[in-house]
Amino acid sequence: MLKLESKNMLNPKNWITLYADYLLNFAYFRLRDRALAEDLMQDTFISALKSQHTYNGTANEKTWLTAILKNKIIDYYRSKLGKQSKITDSIDNNTNNDYFNEETSFHWFEKKQPQDWNNPEKTIENSEFNTTLADCMKKMPEKLAAVFTLKYIDDEATETICKEVGITSSNYWVMMHRAKLQLRECLEKNWFRK
Repeated sequence: MLKLESKNMLNPKNWITLYADYLLNFAYFRLRDRALAEDLMQDTFISALKSQHTYNGTANEKTWLTAILKNKIIDYYRSKLGKQSKITDSIDNNTNNDYFNEETSFHWFEKKQPQDWNNPEKTIENSEFNTTLADCMKKMPEKLAAVFTLKYIDDEATETICKEVGITSSNYWVMMHRAKLQLRECLEKNWFRK
């Protein structure tokens, strides 16, 4: 009797050819460490092979492998960031004093006001901008970059990020504030002032 092949069947022999570059880039952009990205990509393939019997065909191979990799990245951040000390629950005055004038009800200092980014949608599609963005994210402390990436790259809910990374919601908001300020400053220096 002939066995019919479903179009949703896994084909592990082709995974490296079809998905290795995509998964490596996916991991690298989130981890900022090529060797670690390669390790987690390999772990993804191994885990997928071991658990292929659980694949139900509702997602295509690429989506399924990406979900496995994403979970591995979250596990990495959870273990790495869980060992680090927690960030304070309030924004320190030095951070605020760099950007906001306390004497004018915390309005922006004139030289620190956000610049006009003209057409942000078009900018995001620019590969040179994406390289600059990746470079700016490399300069951010790992903890801030992890939380920022989970929120704005992976589109995770705040509650999920707090649970996965092991931080309080007030820690989360402080970290997001700091990450946005650092990223904005770096992008304005390295991209928008070109």
